[in-house]
Amino acid sequence: MKFNNTSMLAPLLLASLSLFTHCSEGPKKSDKPTVSGTPAEAAAAAPADTISKKTDFPPIDKKLYDSINVRHANGDTSGKWPVKKGPYPLPGAVLPFKRVIAYYGNLYSKKMGILGELPPNEMLAKLKGEVKHWEKADPKTPVQPALHYICVVAQGDAGKDGKYRYRMPFKQIDSVLTIAKKINALVFLDVQVALSNIQTELPLLEKYLSMPHVHFGMDPEFSMKDGSKPGKKIGTYDAADINYVSGYLAGLVKKNGLPPKMLVVHRFTKKMVTNTPGIKLRPEVQVIMDMDGWGEPELKAGTWRYFIKNEPVQFTGYKLFYKNDIKKAPHHMLTPEEVLKYKPQPNYIQYQ
Repeated sequence: MKFNNTSMLAPLLLASLSLFTHCSEGPKKSDKPTVSGTPAEAAAAAPADTISKKTDFPPIDKKLYDSINVRHANGDTSGKWPVKKGPYPLPGAVLPFKRVIAYYGNLYSKKMGILGELPPNEMLAKLKGEVKHWEKADPKTPVQPALHYICVVAQGDAGKDGKYRYRMPFKQIDSVLTIAKKINALVFLDVQVALSNIQTELPLLEKYLSMPHVHFGMDPEFSMKDGSKPGKKIGTYDAADINYVSGYLAGLVKKNGLPPKMLVVHRFTKKMVTNTPGIKLRPEVQVIMDMDGWGEPELKAGTWRYFIKNEPVQFTGYKLFYKNDIKKAPHHMLTPEEVLKYKPQPNYIQYQ
């Protein structure tokens, strides 16, 4: 089956890689990384009020947790859903008790997604409208708004270290946190490592990930393990990379007394995530495999079936594109009601 994800190869690159139709503008490039130093140094540089405090949460209602997962399986008869492996989450878990509705993008560019395309207040108003639509479509599942911010962006310029990625300055991340606070939204920090690696990039964000409302996303599309320039081919992560991230996040949860972290892993091809059965599940982290492909409804359904439904990990995500999903006939972005017909129903919805 051929998947129409050609333009997904470089949605966040600079104009030098604007080979793809929805990606003609990216963030400003920089030779000098703006997020640098050890995690301890980064934390020391943070404003005092950005460091989280320990919070107590009521115990997980295991019967309710199981019943919601069964409901979200939506009558699936494959035996794969709901996922039966793995421990119950720690108290304070978001999933499956709420459905997360997130706006994705970068404040430096109007071409990366809805998060940076509109002025903040207009963007938040539109997000609140989507939240109401999802609440109406599934009244049994409360909705949690979120902002999904790309804080390390693959780019066309190699930079002095030759890694082809640009780290957003902390002040930009702070701006996203301030915007999110207006509607009590969660924040996801998303990383595109390019020729760097997740083991280098993740610790630099520790001061933010130590906050109870900040979660993480990792994008295999731009993890160029073979040294290729980002945008030339689709990258990959292995289960070992995902396990490193979940282990790191679990350590922050235990150290800071936090609720479980959500970890979003983007996927729209098989090779984007290798050794899927080897992904470890932990009570401190909730893993979301996010179907990141765009196109007409039938094409998206096929991508979902092959790479999300048939390879269960824990929770599921689904991406909707305001522009790319309507490029081909029937020129139609799926509605919440249509997405909720999927088996299983996605726990996390991302709009770009």
